[in-house]
Amino acid sequence: MSSPIADNTVPQAIRLHRDDDVLIARTQLLPGTRLAGEDLVVAGLVPPGHKLAVRRIEAGAAVRRYGQIIGFASRRIEPGEHVHTHNLAIGSFERDYAFAEDARPTPMAAEPATFAGILRPDGRVATRNYIGILTSVNCSATVARAIADHFRRDIHPEALAAYPNVDGVVALTHGVGCAVDPEGEGLAILQRTLAGYARHANFAGVLIVGLGCETNQIPRLLEREGLAEGAKLATFNIQDSGGTAKTVARGIEIVKGMLADANRVERRPVPVSHLVVGLQCGGSDGYSGISANPALGAAVDLLVRHGGTAILSETPEIYGAEHLLTRRAVTPEVGRKLVARIQWWERYCARNDAAMDNNPSAGNKAGGLTTVLEKSLGGIAKAGTTNLVEVYEYAQAVRAHGLVFMDTPGYDPISATGQVAGGANLICFTTGRGSAYGCAPAPSLKIATNTALWRRQEEDMDLNCGAILDGERTIEEMGEELFALMIAAASGRKTKSELHGYGQNEFVPWQIGAIT
Repeated sequence: MSSPIADNTVPQAIRLHRDDDVLIARTQLLPGTRLAGEDLVVAGLVPPGHKLAVRRIEAGAAVRRYGQIIGFASRRIEPGEHVHTHNLAIGSFERDYAFAEDARPTPMAAEPATFAGILRPDGRVATRNYIGILTSVNCSATVARAIADHFRRDIHPEALAAYPNVDGVVALTHGVGCAVDPEGEGLAILQRTLAGYARHANFAGVLIVGLGCETNQIPRLLEREGLAEGAKLATFNIQDSGGTAKTVARGIEIVKGMLADANRVERRPVPVSHLVVGLQCGGSDGYSGISANPALGAAVDLLVRHGGTAILSETPEIYGAEHLLTRRAVTPEVGRKLVARIQWWERYCARNDAAMDNNPSAGNKAGGLTTVLEKSLGGIAKAGTTNLVEVYEYAQAVRAHGLVFMDTPGYDPISATGQVAGGANLICFTTGRGSAYGCAPAPSLKIATNTALWRRQEEDMDLNCGAILDGERTIEEMGEELFALMIAAASGRKTKSELHGYGQNEFVPWQIGAIT
């Protein structure tokens, strides 16, 4: 009986680089399948998105995907054999950072693209028009949500009926703000994050509600971050307002006083240089680095060439691939700043008895990702090919134009919260396993890596990059489509996550340092 042979029209396995030791299964591969063009017979069941060896790999030998090391064989691996956690492990190896050696001038678009943005009086440009309610501490979260709920269109449609240009009133609450060192790094990060949201262009007005006795005192927050109360920023405490019911009533009246001015906006064409896009990937799979992430990278290249900014983040998820960014750093100093953040994470993990190789997650592994090195190499594809122009700490204001890096954890809500605090007015989020996510006040585009996910969870996805795997579209074509989708979302078109009401619960500032 002859072995089954792969269809030559759409390959059953994908080779990413001529030097790779593995192929990626496009469909489930059965034992005995002979792969056309590879002179290779599948040795066992290989799930979609998973790897199989193209040659014998001796125990201890490096294993390459994307032409880069993703791990080391923990035992001998035979040709055609499934390569995963049972025979591949992470290991240490030298990376050549080659600071700035590959930096090249970026050709700019002759006619920069525009989007329909909301121009604020101070020159900032918004993609959405919200009123935000922030909290200084967890103790004021219930009150903040009660104030925002008064203006929910699905519960009280009359509350905003006269204000069609206001996208909504959102409460962004968190679980910290007290029992921390008042001069410590943890509180400083929280205050920087809250201040970034308070001054975000997508908020026409902001109310900050506190309890009154917390460590994160509102006056100190305003002083440290250079904020001042006025028509667009109000603050007060529960303890000074006479209790919960009176506080909610007071907050509702303050928001009502902001609505008329917030409604007096109109969209007008503005250059794409005002677009700041946070790059995220979550629920990744073996296809993320083949379809959606490279397509997003192609869109980022277009964004940068039109004068816009993209923020790559999730420091633990570039670990092992950071040398590909340092080579593109616009100066050696920028490259060294990135390495310094990697070294900080190594120390941070060490003092918490953790390790940088605790990624991928269970879902990532089920989708075919084996080591953090493999995940990082796929994740970095979101960054496209242009120069790395700056490196920021968590929630710092992003001032540079072009591709930048912000130091954040890999956990998506925390990472994106830092990006929005830094000024991101749009999030692009790739996923292979499926992810439900939003990020008020910034719209979030969800990008599927494979068609099976798109069909299963289309109501949550904005774009299907599985067409690349299916041989129907090129990476460049999908990048152009995604760039157009960015423009449309920035111009006011609602994303799937917005239509479902995601965005308030996903505000998660990074908690760092001791809580006593």
